[in-house]
Amino acid sequence: MSRIANSPVSIPEGVDVTVAGESVVVKGPKGTLTQPLPGSVSLTKNDGEIQFVVVQDIPGAVAMAGTIRSIVNNMVRGVSAGFEKRLNLVGVGYRAQMQGDALNLAVGYSHPVNFRVPEGVTIDTPSQTEIVIKGVDKQQVGQVAAKIRAYRPPEPYKGKGVKYADEHVVRKEAKKK
Repeated sequence: MSRIANSPVSIPEGVDVTVAGESVVVKGPKGTLTQPLPGSVSLTKNDGEIQFVVVQDIPGAVAMAGTIRSIVNNMVRGVSAGFEKRLNLVGVGYRAQMQGDALNLAVGYSHPVNFRVPEGVTIDTPSQTEIVIKGVDKQQVGQVAAKIRAYRPPEPYKGKGVKYADEHVVRKEAKKK
């Protein structure tokens, strides 16, 4: 059995987990998330904990149990506390600003880049060089952050670009004459 799938997921106060047919529905104070369950994994709920069990002995079922356990754990954390990613803009003239439901980025192109914010994600710009992405779905928050970073990833010589707040850019030395 997967070591990850062996550990149960604890359900905090105010979070409701239900199994509706072939999917798991997690409701909490910040929202509702749904995840389909594979046929090889089942879950049991007792005393504020969720246990995951492999039903079919097919190749990959044990790994799938660990994966589903991690996804459900992230769902429980998301609807109770939420997830957040921070991005920093490094470079002269690089700035970000929210305009309605779009993020307007000036990242060194001849035109501004407009990024439409998807449903379920909120973006704040506390300063012109900071972007804070918040949401209940960890995968969606990470995907939105990766898409914004992809407009201008940090380059290794001057470190200019859009980078994660905790990211360290390994700098290269310039060419010597």
